[in-house]
Amino acid sequence: MAIELEVEGMTCQGCEEVVEKALEMADGAEEASADRYESVAEIEGDADPETLVSKVEMAGYEAST
Repeated sequence: MAIELEVEGMTCQGCEEVVEKALEMADGAEEASADRYESVAEIEGDADPETLVSKVEMAGYEAST
């Protein structure tokens, strides 16, 4: 199952990598990809969306489902 989040504040490839790593630490997340140009992140797996939002926010970015 794919989950898509809106992520604000990513400005470079390093930001994308930080968001991806934060998301992949969530239980149930198998793989994550972030796109700074579209301001989105897509997560494969069965992770809880609210947990994913929390992980992104703890990494310093704004996120919503």
